[in-house]
Amino acid sequence: MSIRTRPASRISRTVVLLGAVSLLSDVSSEGIYPLIPLFLINVLHAQVSAVGLIEGIAESSASILRIFSGRLSDVLGNRKWIATAGYSLSTVSKPLFALAASWPQVLGIRFADRVGKGIRTAPRDALIADVTPAAIRGVSFGLHRTMDTIGAVTGPLLALWLLGILTRGHGYSIPHSYRTIFLLSAIPATLAVLILVFFVKEQKSTKADGEMIPSLSLKSLGKPFKLFLLVTVVFAIGNSSDAFLILRAQNLGISPSKILLIYVVFNSVEAIFATGAGAVSDKVGRRNVVLAGYLVFAVVYLGFALARHAAAVWALFAVYGLYNALTLGVQKAFATDLIPAGLRGTGLGAYHMLAGLALLPASVIAGLLWERLSPAAPFFFGASTAAIAALLIGMLFRSSATCTDR
Repeated sequence: MSIRTRPASRISRTVVLLGAVSLLSDVSSEGIYPLIPLFLINVLHAQVSAVGLIEGIAESSASILRIFSGRLSDVLGNRKWIATAGYSLSTVSKPLFALAASWPQVLGIRFADRVGKGIRTAPRDALIADVTPAAIRGVSFGLHRTMDTIGAVTGPLLALWLLGILTRGHGYSIPHSYRTIFLLSAIPATLAVLILVFFVKEQKSTKADGEMIPSLSLKSLGKPFKLFLLVTVVFAIGNSSDAFLILRAQNLGISPSKILLIYVVFNSVEAIFATGAGAVSDKVGRRNVVLAGYLVFAVVYLGFALARHAAAVWALFAVYGLYNALTLGVQKAFATDLIPAGLRGTGLGAYHMLAGLALLPASVIAGLLWERLSPAAPFFFGASTAAIAALLIGMLFRSSATCTDR
């Protein structure tokens, strides 16, 4: 990829507003996410393999929708209302966790929530790409990721505060407290939808030619992007659901309330560094930043495999936040660099779809390794696949590659 210079540009108001939407949505999602595996294991008495199955099916099956919603947004030239539909479905789904009485019911609700994410993600990211010049693409996606993660910090803190009030102030049992927090999660999610509907204005985008149903051959997206997808899938096959990190923390003796605090530490580190990581990728190349993120992930997962004491979990979660900062926003910018402008929704949808599909085998493998070998085994596996992905991205992409003005 060649480097082109352009005068410094300001981050679009649309990017900031979509960041606010993601912030509020993550207050809702991340406030309950650390509680879901604990609710499954400690309240509904599900097996660890069931947790892996739930997360794998919910994430991967819903990911199939990402390429279709992205393609639909390309063909219609309308991304906002598709994204709104996705956010709305997730908003309706979350409070239903309060009614769940068995793990199959949790699976159905979690699936509906993730379908909403599958619908909204590619059109929303394409909205960001449409209003962002290539020269500030990394920092724009990084800022969006930072705002998203501020919500992910706020959500667990609110959940922790509510857990204390409900269990101590009102004498609720832990199961009753979990269910009450699930119900309250609808409030910030609803505010996110209202901001998207009434304040986000969509820039007219180039309509793609062709059918609304995308071809899964990806021929029109080019070889560099397909190589990037290959690396992404190799990495993702060992990147099982974060639910296993939460269960590992409990396995090492950490209480539910402290797990919420640890999740705050993890998300705080990401919020601090995500925008900076995106800005660095604009200067030194996406490949270098993503490679560093994969290596950090490998070290963290190796640490979770070898950990013997609860104290280590705090440090590992903090460093894990650095991995998120280095990769989650930058990978989207990297993908956008490689996709023709008229196919951004399709390409970003393909990226999210394949990464999400890999979560099914990743989480099922992790659950089986946990139950049949040891709680450390999933993390040895994840460290290995991350190291392989780092090697591949180092070999397949030039270190000087930064961005193209597409």
